Amino acid sequence: MVTRFIAFAMLVAFTGFASAQPSVSFSASPNEKASHKVVIFQDDIVPDEHKALFTAFETAKALNNGSTSHHYATFGAKHIIALHTDTPLDNPVALQNLGGQIAAALPTDITETYSVDLSGLKSNIQHAAAFIAEGAMLRGYQFQTYKTTKKADFSIEFTTPSAKDDATYFESQRLPVVEGVYMARNFASEPGNTIYPASFIDRAKAALRGLDDVKIRVLDRKDLEKNNMGALLGVGKGSIHDPAMLIVEYSGGKKGEAPIVLAGKGITFDTGGTSLKPNNNMWQMKSDLSGAAAVAGTLHAIAKQGLAINVVGVMPLAENMPAEDAIRPGDVLTTMQGTTIEIISTDAEGRLILADAVRYAQDKYKPSMLLNIATLTGSAARALSDEYAALITRDWDLSVAMKAVGEQSGEHVWPLPLHPNHFKQLKSDIADIKNSGVGNPGASIGAAVIGTFIDEDLPWVHLDIAGVDYLTEATDVAPKGFHGWGVRFMTQLIANEAKKGN
Repeated sequence: MVTRFIAFAMLVAFTGFASAQPSVSFSASPNEKASHKVVIFQDDIVPDEHKALFTAFETAKALNNGSTSHHYATFGAKHIIALHTDTPLDNPVALQNLGGQIAAALPTDITETYSVDLSGLKSNIQHAAAFIAEGAMLRGYQFQTYKTTKKADFSIEFTTPSAKDDATYFESQRLPVVEGVYMARNFASEPGNTIYPASFIDRAKAALRGLDDVKIRVLDRKDLEKNNMGALLGVGKGSIHDPAMLIVEYSGGKKGEAPIVLAGKGITFDTGGTSLKPNNNMWQMKSDLSGAAAVAGTLHAIAKQGLAINVVGVMPLAENMPAEDAIRPGDVLTTMQGTTIEIISTDAEGRLILADAVRYAQDKYKPSMLLNIATLTGSAARALSDEYAALITRDWDLSVAMKAVGEQSGEHVWPLPLHPNHFKQLKSDIADIKNSGVGNPGASIGAAVIGTFIDEDLPWVHLDIAGVDYLTEATDVAPKGFHGWGVRFMTQLIANEAKKGN
């Protein structure tokens, strides 16, 4: 008798994002009648029932130097995928990567459920099957909203002795992260004519509606004016879409306990403003909201996980467009803090909207830590490529701690410096500071602008994700396209902090 537990046919019910997605299920015993299988080889110790398959795999590997081979109408099945891994499965990230490799090996047009027997898998990680399923779903993401002909989505059944517990853990702890990543990828993948400040807010509200301990607030133009947010208002002046700020409060912790604030840059499309970008690859600037998207996805994940901590997500939203009333280079904007900023480049706009956002967040919420995340500078991408997000803090010990969070989550960060001279370089002849045009290093200068608005005694983490936001080639856990980077990192960070409080 085959006992199966909870099939997750994921239909992303976020308004405007609905599309079928991969499904996974868990079984306590193998489906002997399965006609489509994935068999995993970890080492040279092979069960008797798979020795012939392993020999065939080794022959295929010798011919094409691959880690997978496909076998049709043989070994008692219509299709068997043999997959070899020589990576120790001793941490969740390695398991997630294996899950992604399984998903990547599946045929592109799938109509059958593939059975994956994990009963003999060697791993010391509890709920290993749940992490593998998470990786498979991360890799299986497809954005097909505007496709007239849609590709099929896969269905995988994982066999594991602890199927019931793994299914429960997957549903409560790992699926929320997948959903958060999907949410962030969806926001970044949508074209600029469908995502602008008001529609971003509507879709985020729909995704977060009904979650326990979540409260949503929106600051509209009048609220921004009331709070003297001249930087955020200035960036949005050239657009027909009013700027706004979306605030999501999650109160899973003790009442009155200081929250962690996550602030994400939400430029819904970035032309560069009057400092117009070249046309080459400007289309990718529809994802200049990826910081805000990651924050929204993270709040979705931690609320569904039910983490015992207070978190506030702050998402300043604007569209950066050229128009007769758009800001110009040489203009001066007055921020909520009262600090004046001379505009050297209107294309250095992310730091402007975050300046008002982080000041508001500190004054309103008195956080225990503030993390801001943004597709901020090409300099970060040139320095670190797509292997790492740039990490900048005032505290080296905090940098080391964040580097560990990156290793835990599978979203890696690397520290860049923040020197007192970087703040001195910002001095303006006619205002308090300049927003750009002050030399190298560009990523650190961008962080210094935001740092001007961060209280010096507040633990502060700056993540520049310009290099990791878009993938030109697939990785184990992400297809080509917009990565949704930051949801896994920030969810891991929040989970770690929640454990400290228990």
